[in-house]
Amino acid sequence: MHAFRSHKCNELTAANVGEDVRLSGWVHRVRDHGGVLFIDLRDHYGITQVLADEDSPVFHELEKVRSEWVIRIDGTVKARDPELVNENIPTGEIEIFIKDMEVLGASEELPLPVFGEPEYPEETRLKYRFLDLRREGLHNRMMLRSNVVASLRRRMMDIGFNEYQTPIITASSPEGARDFLVPSRLHPGKFYALPQAPQQFKQMMMVAGFDKYFQIAPCFRDEDPRADRSPTDFYQLDMEMSFVTQQDVFDTIEPVMIGVFEEFGGGRPVSHEIPQISYKDAALWYGSDKPDLRNPIKMQVVSEHFKGSGFKIFASLLEQEGNEVRAIPAPTGGSRKFCDRMNKFAQQEGLPGMGYIFWREMDGEMNAAGPLAKNIGPERTEAIRQQLGLGIGDAAFFLGGKPKSFEAVAGRARNVIGKELGLTDENRFEMCWVVDFPIFEKDEETGEIDFEHNPFSMPQGGMEALEGDPLKVLGYQYDLACNGYELISGAIRNYKLDIMYKAFGIAGYGKEEVEKRFGGMVKAFKYGAPPHGGCAAGIDRMVMLLADEENIREVIMFPMNQRAEDLMMEAPGEVSNEQLRELGLRIIPQD
Repeated sequence: MHAFRSHKCNELTAANVGEDVRLSGWVHRVRDHGGVLFIDLRDHYGITQVLADEDSPVFHELEKVRSEWVIRIDGTVKARDPELVNENIPTGEIEIFIKDMEVLGASEELPLPVFGEPEYPEETRLKYRFLDLRREGLHNRMMLRSNVVASLRRRMMDIGFNEYQTPIITASSPEGARDFLVPSRLHPGKFYALPQAPQQFKQMMMVAGFDKYFQIAPCFRDEDPRADRSPTDFYQLDMEMSFVTQQDVFDTIEPVMIGVFEEFGGGRPVSHEIPQISYKDAALWYGSDKPDLRNPIKMQVVSEHFKGSGFKIFASLLEQEGNEVRAIPAPTGGSRKFCDRMNKFAQQEGLPGMGYIFWREMDGEMNAAGPLAKNIGPERTEAIRQQLGLGIGDAAFFLGGKPKSFEAVAGRARNVIGKELGLTDENRFEMCWVVDFPIFEKDEETGEIDFEHNPFSMPQGGMEALEGDPLKVLGYQYDLACNGYELISGAIRNYKLDIMYKAFGIAGYGKEEVEKRFGGMVKAFKYGAPPHGGCAAGIDRMVMLLADEENIREVIMFPMNQRAEDLMMEAPGEVSNEQLRELGLRIIPQD
């Protein structure tokens, strides 16, 4: 017999009754029934109930066993009484009478419980992550992640992609976030960087003629943490293709994403028709470039109804160029209590408040209520109602000013309204492409032009587009959003050097600076570059959605905390003076 086990803890059934077996695992739970000890023995695969009575030669040794000890048992498989069968586990028809037992690893008293799913301080959970991972929910999420990655690999290979690995140590390259720098011992005073993404390498693969690349790629960015973003590293499904248009990329990756969400989404519906929404419309309708389409609410511009109206705040705002008033329809939200609650929400978000109108029935007729309705009068109020398609029992909320100053708050208000009024169907996955991103933006204070989004995207219209107003130039850049999260970002690349130099020149970067920052890619493009494009899908966020979690740390095996610390390994940590001298470095004390 094997030294540790003849079977795993999920394998034995009624067909094994009478067999002598050996199992090893963790003591999940001990129950003393007065002369009979029941132990639930757990391993990676499942749970088996084992037991011993006073006739067992190891009964008194078993009495010393505690939860989370690792033990090996030998015993005989017995059938459970019919009324004691546990249909919730594969081994529920049997139990094992223990004849011999060996303690393989005793455990000290646990700093946190691993039985069940109790709430526990995150600091303790991360410090003892190896224990936290024993909990069934977290264990299952790690297995979900593993299976999702395996499925992504299989699906990409099935459609003709090959996986290649790109360097983990490379040159520092500004890509929108801070690099993690690595000092060089052999070249004192010089630094490598951990790659923010394999962006330049995968583009040079296309120049090298590899046509279809993918990789489950680790990426490293020194970022401020959020619930849906790791502060140090993350994994993405990275892909690139040659001789493709934007639509070709969509047609390639859509079946992969839909397939994974159908495979692991627990039966929740996944829309097969993925709409394409312009960045401009996404900002207007949803207040976000990653809209949650499960919420049917679409915001609208209602400026014309407030121009010259009795509501002086909006009327005066609209006298200034570039200002707008937008409405957030709220079907079934027509109560003063709800309207006051949303007004308070806006104040908590840093705005003075949100104007509102709600419609109710009075004396058998429709009546518009709220401060705005009184100020702008019945004709304008009725025109707003008709434009928004609202009726009795509904409401609308209003925000005004330069759109960029309130769009984000409006988008969050839309999400809150959708959830609180039960309009958002939370039991489904809705994806959409956001397209036509602007390449450039103007700094309101300095008037200078800079890149608003990916500087390596091909401008729609090529060189000709760059000869006109830069603020009207759109790129072949796209994001895939799902349920309010960005899952994919990508672009058709700007592979023509003359167009690249022109685009960077508009943003204030001279030719020499471009060649210094992106020398490898510039050099490659001089030797015959094909049209190419691709995208990257965030695996951590994908699994977070599939697991129905709101915090990305719940789907990462060993995550950092909110302060970018690994509490388990005590990183970041200090290093010795000898290590610093080898690298030609010294620590300057901070005041």
